[in-house]
Amino acid sequence: MQAVLLAVTFFRDVLPILQNHCQECHRPGQIAPMSLATYEETRPWAKAIREQVRSHKMPPWPADPCCGHFSNDRSLSAAEIETLANWADNGSAKGDSQDAPPKKIWPEGWNLPSHDLELAMPRPFEIPASGELEYQYFPIPTGFKEDRWVQAVEVRPGNRTVVHHIVVYIREPGSTWTGGPTKADILTVYAPGSTPDSWPDGMAKLVQAGSDLVFEIHYTPTGKPASDQTAIALKFAKKPPEKRVLALQLNNDHFRIPAGERDYRVTAWGSIPNDALLLSFFPHMHLRGKSFLFALNDGNNGSQTLLNVPNYSFFWQLSYRLKTPIPLKKGMRLQCWGTFDNSANNPLNPDPSVDVTYGQQSSKEMMIGFFDVAVDANIGKPEFFVR
Repeated sequence: MQAVLLAVTFFRDVLPILQNHCQECHRPGQIAPMSLATYEETRPWAKAIREQVRSHKMPPWPADPCCGHFSNDRSLSAAEIETLANWADNGSAKGDSQDAPPKKIWPEGWNLPSHDLELAMPRPFEIPASGELEYQYFPIPTGFKEDRWVQAVEVRPGNRTVVHHIVVYIREPGSTWTGGPTKADILTVYAPGSTPDSWPDGMAKLVQAGSDLVFEIHYTPTGKPASDQTAIALKFAKKPPEKRVLALQLNNDHFRIPAGERDYRVTAWGSIPNDALLLSFFPHMHLRGKSFLFALNDGNNGSQTLLNVPNYSFFWQLSYRLKTPIPLKKGMRLQCWGTFDNSANNPLNPDPSVDVTYGQQSSKEMMIGFFDVAVDANIGKPEFFVR
């Protein structure tokens, strides 16, 4: 007896995929240009969805599946891609609403399911219509009377159209740092495509009593005046954790990418000063960024690729959170490679006729491999680097 194939419908087949992989961004108030919460909102985009998922442009997840397993992997399975394509190809049927999964309840304005505290810039910052702005720094007092352990955090731009990226630093009590290079720990980073940072039970980031949070914000004018008032949401651990999470980075700021060069490699590496657990990666480059790779050399088995992003996108700068943390032993070498396309073949290249060096503005380049590690709860960043 031949099986009867059911026609693909929105409520039974498509909506569960959208809830699990798309609505995080594709809902009102988030970064995507359209909502995909209802049939009426989704139906006009059926064929565009088909093309985006077949080309693997959406959902954004540029990591090569060859290397590493990640807890926040957004990518679709082959079956899910075929379901969405089949729906678009065969009339985009609505189906019976009784077949729909339970409605997914999203927090208003945030992607964190819940949080304990919101902090924001005290007043809006005005961005001019044109020109290049230096990085802006906004100290935000926490008012903490006691040490707090942060288990999840989300930073939300007040105006995504003009915010290039945000780094939130923890300025410890007694520090007067107000901008520029710092050894302060990083609480979180925002760039297009970012999702909230969260850590497993037993792991958290420490914000000491009396600390401030300093928002480092890179604004990019869009042709008309704008204003921004960025905010942050914090969720606290219910009890002091066993492990403290530290944000580290591999950085190379001494390079010159020749004009017209299509495949220029820049590297950075460092030896691990003490034992730790490796939790996640966050590659960062600018408009000429082409690919990015993290690898680990343990001294015995050679180099092992941990993350490969063969098609780096300036517009989707993601954090890659390891499904299973990797033990790092003192003396192991963590490396990263970034390749850049400074040729006319790169449609994003501001000027393929000039050599490019390190710089804060998008017209320059950066090569930074951020990564999070977990260490004993009583070890801070300075202590971790004592060899």
